Amino acid sequence: MVADFNVAKSPKDIAFYASLLAAAFPVCQMMTIMYWSRLSDRIGRRPVLMIGLFGYLVSFLMFGICRSFYWALFARCINGLLAGNVAVIKSVFAEISDDTNRPRMMALLPLMWNVGSIGGAAIGGIFADPTHQYPRIFGHMEIFRVFPYLLPCLIGCSITVFGLVMGIFKMEETLVREPASRTMDTRTPLTSPSSSASTLATESTQLLTEPAQPKQRSMRELLTPTVVRVMATNVVMGLGVAMSDQAYPIFAASDLSDGGLGFAARGIGFSLAVSGVAVMYLQLVAYPKLERKYGALDCYQRGQKLLIPVYLAIPFLSLLTSRLEESIDASTPVPTSPSWMSHALGEYTLWLLLVLLLLARTTGTVLAFTSINLLTVNLAPSKSELGFMNGTQQLAMTTTRIAGPIMAGVIWTWSIKHSLPYPFNSHMVWVLCAALTALSLHMSHKIPESVNTFAAGNSKRNTNDDV
Repeated sequence: MVADFNVAKSPKDIAFYASLLAAAFPVCQMMTIMYWSRLSDRIGRRPVLMIGLFGYLVSFLMFGICRSFYWALFARCINGLLAGNVAVIKSVFAEISDDTNRPRMMALLPLMWNVGSIGGAAIGGIFADPTHQYPRIFGHMEIFRVFPYLLPCLIGCSITVFGLVMGIFKMEETLVREPASRTMDTRTPLTSPSSSASTLATESTQLLTEPAQPKQRSMRELLTPTVVRVMATNVVMGLGVAMSDQAYPIFAASDLSDGGLGFAARGIGFSLAVSGVAVMYLQLVAYPKLERKYGALDCYQRGQKLLIPVYLAIPFLSLLTSRLEESIDASTPVPTSPSWMSHALGEYTLWLLLVLLLLARTTGTVLAFTSINLLTVNLAPSKSELGFMNGTQQLAMTTTRIAGPIMAGVIWTWSIKHSLPYPFNSHMVWVLCAALTALSLHMSHKIPESVNTFAAGNSKRNTNDDV
């Protein structure tokens, strides 16, 4: 798409403009996420979700009919500015669940994100430029010739319209206002000068309890030491995951001489698909059982403990691949049966190790992210503050999604251009991911065990945990 805009001066510049287009959404989302989150605490979750879906609808149409890079960039910015749904939907899930099913409900959020990411990318690739991909079906439709990327955007719009219709006619407001007590001093009036002393003696103060909109706590009151610790470890852990997400495709596609695996696009896609299939089982089946047994905080720490050795081990697969290639080059032009079997065994071993490492990485990521979502919800002192808590966490995660890919790309490029010893060679980005995760794990040990309890579900909160 960026190449069709003719904005890049050379093919090497396409990646730069593509990264600008990709970064526009999280940058603009970061500017408004707290506004939408706090607004949902005041006016309710449902209207904010509807505004967000309407914003998606408008921005999708704008993106589909764009004819220039800057128009596409503007559409992405509009999309990000109106994207308050991510944080608000977490509050909705917390409000419609209870202690018996909250872990399973919160596990649905990353599952939906993964399904949407995979499905959206597939729709974009399959239906882009339909007049050339499917000339028999769309070749006569001039609109798709003029706007080659409109069809996938229309499919996205149809899904968004379905969500809007369901939200308008089926969704109920989940934010329940908590009644506040108010004392009023009412006295029996003197109706006439002849009122007796006994009437005056019966004057009393009546306590009337009326529902009143609770006053929102200030940001300073909400950002307790425990909240700050959870958000800080979230940022550090999320930065490591964001860097690894960007680093793996680069690592897999890079040449063996640069410390990569030398995979083609098909091999990269297959390796990611295998680990992606495991997400559904981990989030819907395994995680709720683990959370009930160990608690969200312990699951969060276990996930990070699993990620650290995985990050350190992944780049060593390049060494195994190099040894395999050397053995192939040294073989005879017509391999004998034993040599052919040894090559096949080596390739199978490589793929087995790769799949196991990616499955372990997926498991650690699911444990960490699902747990931090649950911990964030548990921190809210009342349901009317869920929007603020989830908005703060989403702001932190958006920051890592901007910085992580940029850092991974810069570090990888620098490391392969300089012939330095371990860990400053091609392992450097992975070592940094492991170091960030280890730092986050260390920080998480200062978080009290009380975060395993849904604070908004209790009438009183143990304030001793916030010192």
